Amino acid sequence: MAFTILDAILALMVLVLGVAVVVLAQRSARLAEVNKGELEAAHREAQKTLEAARRQAEAVLEQARAQLEAAREEAQSLRQSALLEAQNLRQSAQAELERLRQQGEERLRQQLREERERLQAGLEAERASLKAERERLQSELQAIRAEREELRREAERLTRRSEQLDARAARLDEQEERLDTLERSLQNREAELAQREGQIELKLQEVAGMSREEARNLLLSRLDAELEEEKALRVKANLERIRLEVKREAQKLLALAAQRQASETAAALAVSVVPIPSDAMKGRIIGREGRNIRTFEALTGVDLIIDDTPEAVLLSSFNPVRREIARMALEQLVADGRIHPSRIEEVVEKAKNEMKTFIYERGEEAALEAGVVGLKPGLVQLLGRLHFRSSYGQNVLKHSIQVAHLTGIMAAELGLDAVLARRAGLLHDLGKSVDREIEGTHVEIGVTLATRFGEPKEVVDAIAHHHDPENGETLYAVLVAAADAISAARPGARRESLEEYLQRLEQLERIALSFPGVDHAFAVQAGREVRVIVKPERISDAKAVLLAREIAGRIERDMNYPGQVQVTVVRESRAVEFAK
Repeated sequence: MAFTILDAILALMVLVLGVAVVVLAQRSARLAEVNKGELEAAHREAQKTLEAARRQAEAVLEQARAQLEAAREEAQSLRQSALLEAQNLRQSAQAELERLRQQGEERLRQQLREERERLQAGLEAERASLKAERERLQSELQAIRAEREELRREAERLTRRSEQLDARAARLDEQEERLDTLERSLQNREAELAQREGQIELKLQEVAGMSREEARNLLLSRLDAELEEEKALRVKANLERIRLEVKREAQKLLALAAQRQASETAAALAVSVVPIPSDAMKGRIIGREGRNIRTFEALTGVDLIIDDTPEAVLLSSFNPVRREIARMALEQLVADGRIHPSRIEEVVEKAKNEMKTFIYERGEEAALEAGVVGLKPGLVQLLGRLHFRSSYGQNVLKHSIQVAHLTGIMAAELGLDAVLARRAGLLHDLGKSVDREIEGTHVEIGVTLATRFGEPKEVVDAIAHHHDPENGETLYAVLVAAADAISAARPGARRESLEEYLQRLEQLERIALSFPGVDHAFAVQAGREVRVIVKPERISDAKAVLLAREIAGRIERDMNYPGQVQVTVVRESRAVEFAK
């Protein structure tokens, strides 16, 4: 029973709510015409809902009609509460609609303000662009007016220029006519002058007895002779002046270097004779059936010569290091007295180790004496090997030390790096340490070794060009070449065989005699100077200067010699008469 009454009450509430919704929808339609379509749809939906609710309510009322009387009072109270609730809902719906209407109006006002601001900004921009365009057009108009005025003035100027050109053309026509007249008169004069020149030339040929070509050749030959004489005199004067200046400066620099560097005139050679206490020691050295001497020669690579020389034996080898190792081992064997193959092997091995240490010590001493630091151990070892290398009897290590000192002194006087110069001078003959073991010249080997050990390019250039400094890229090559010549050419520094000495003298004289006009040639001062006596009727004073230069150039190209060779050309005229 309660359930049925509750259903009826719910149906009534639904009916009331439907009516309220319809009323609210109608009122909303009147208030918000902009949403008319949606409200109509909502109205139709509400009507449909109302119809459904009505039918449902009728069905429920039909079912609950019998029970309605009993629950009328309760329904009446419920109706009152429903009315109150519907009224509350209506008020809340009205408030919500009012709020939505206000929000919509505020949104529309905001959009209108934004659109107004945007339109104002666009209008301002358009006004600014129009103003700029107006100003640009005004400036272009002014430029066009100025250009039009300039064109007008240019047109006036061209008009005046055209008038001037017309007048000038008229004057040029008159001048051209006058020039034509003058040209015709000049042609006539030239024809007359040519005719007269021919007549004069014929008369000159008759007087001189020679043709025009012969006279030209004679004049040119005399001019060539005069020019050659003048050229020779100028060359001689310039050469003398330059030679005096260069010689003065070079002598000053070389004298200073030579005075500050003094050393022994000749270095000692490696000794190859080993003294023994008595001749009886020779038999012990030879050993039974010669086994000791064979073992010694096989281990050292040196020929041991035992002859009739009293209390001495001879060591023969082209390798000075091997010869020195053999000397050290033999002296130790002789001092010890025990000589047999196993002892020889032990002593030779010990001598080899001592020789390595000895060579390294000689290299360190040489670097210290030359004032060169920072050499790599491999370079020091190669430098020490030069102690056993000689060139024309001169010890190469002593020579390298002296070249280092001379190069450093000259570099310091010239304002160059003296330390780098001493390094280049000390290493300039580095290739001679292994030139007997590696193919190639000592220059090529030295350049390869210096490059491998990372020496500076100035040092490598000095090694490569210390025999041809004119091809060097730095001044250090020239200084090393000069110091090398000073050290090698000083008296007593080197020795030469008599045969080589005579061949050099004969070659000097032969080169001098090969030139035309030379009467005699004499090599003097141990080949340091060649004096050339010329025929005075064939060689003039000016040609003598050129002849000396040509002979010096030929000697430089065809000969190898230490130091330098002075060429002196002597020309004299003698008049001899006898009084009877």
